[in-house]
Amino acid sequence: MITVSHKEIDRLKIIPQLSERHISQTNVAEQLNISTRQVRRLAKQFHAEGAKGLISKRRGRSSNNKLPALTKTQTLELIKQYYPDFGPTFAHEKLTEQHKLKLSVETLRQWMIDAQVWQPKSVKRNVVHQSRPRRSQRGELIQVDGSPHDWFEGRTEVCNLTVFIDDASSEN
Repeated sequence: MITVSHKEIDRLKIIPQLSERHISQTNVAEQLNISTRQVRRLAKQFHAEGAKGLISKRRGRSSNNKLPALTKTQTLELIKQYYPDFGPTFAHEKLTEQHKLKLSVETLRQWMIDAQVWQPKSVKRNVVHQSRPRRSQRGELIQVDGSPHDWFEGRTEVCNLTVFIDDASSEN
């Protein structure tokens, strides 16, 4: 039994058509959004191994960039010992300066959240307010706004600019 992704299913549909010469390499490349060189490589693998040749060889293996578990545990121990009340960015700065550790702030942030050393702030939701319908007749609601300011730049006393706006017609 073979496990395949949607991308690999698409390849399994199109690559056999290429080997039967129903479609060109250029058309396959456009449909799969890959280069013609990649198409030739996939066709070669399909001829050699069949459907299994189109499946990723990295499936089930960890990333090449994954940090060792020992690094994670040592980092979290340092944070718990020296920087328990620091946020990820500041803790990253201190770990880089004091302990010569090289990891990204985001990796450290994820580790701190997983170990429950740091809690991310909850994202504030925007509250949507319904617009109030305008009044139906002029004069029913007059909105008034004023702002005291030194409008004449010290030539007279401070004045208050007052604006009256009719809600129904938006007239001043």
